[in-house]
Amino acid sequence: MQSAYHIPVLLREVIEALNIQPDGVYVDCTFGGGGHAKAILEKLGPTGKLIAFDQDEDARRNLPSDERLLFVPENFRHVQRFLRLHKIKEVDGLLADLGVSSHQLDAGERGFSTRYDAALDMRMDCRLSLTAYEIVETYSEQALHKLFEKYGEVTNAKTLARTIVQVRQSQSLQTIEGFKQALHEAVKGNPNKYFAQVFQALRIVVNDEMGALQELLTQLPAIIKTGGRAAIITFHSGEDRVVKQFFKRGSLEELPDNPFISAPVQQQWKLTYKKPLVASEEEQLQNPRSRSAKLRVAEKC
Repeated sequence: MQSAYHIPVLLREVIEALNIQPDGVYVDCTFGGGGHAKAILEKLGPTGKLIAFDQDEDARRNLPSDERLLFVPENFRHVQRFLRLHKIKEVDGLLADLGVSSHQLDAGERGFSTRYDAALDMRMDCRLSLTAYEIVETYSEQALHKLFEKYGEVTNAKTLARTIVQVRQSQSLQTIEGFKQALHEAVKGNPNKYFAQVFQALRIVVNDEMGALQELLTQLPAIIKTGGRAAIITFHSGEDRVVKQFFKRGSLEELPDNPFISAPVQQQWKLTYKKPLVASEEEQLQNPRSRSAKLRVAEKC
């Protein structure tokens, strides 16, 4: 297993939060470099089981030789279907470490990072058809404005969207460098930070990350045993808001914002920690990616 592939975020906190039983069955929704999975396997006994999902073909290189590990090369949005396929009805715990892995950022040819020049791609699953280039080349100004504002929290999202629609008529946005150069006049503040936000928004839409998260959450009540735990690590405020709401209400539906209407809430989840766990100062120094990580954990009632 390659330790340099991806540094597992909040590793100690995740393992403590999952309260791993030696004979339990667990799910790692985002296997990646296998850091979290390795730590879970170390806590499991000979009859324990770990089902690991990852849609990125590169993750397969990190699989250990361990009969207790079952690898599913698919997006975690299909978790219930594949558990049923393998005759697993319920599990004792589930971990989802959302966002992009260090390996994906460092693999310049994948188009995730602003540091390299490559095709503007950003697909985690190369079997998908939609790329970041297709989005900037075909989406309307209104759609671009909405995605940069919602998923990138880009300060001048409207201006950026208008600029993209204008420059794509005459300049190629097919590569990362071409994209950055064509849009340099729209940049506000630190260019590295600005494009990091822009790339985050494109990546979230290319991979339908918000849709996958919502599908995962709605399946949790059916697949996690009573007393079992779900641990979700987010790196984006929008994702964290969705997870927080789901654990609090047991639903993704927006409740009416009316003080005179009290919608009954069926308590399906008990928060393990009142506030999300964040990385220690030491971890943030060792792994800057952990700075924006938030871990929310809930136990099924």
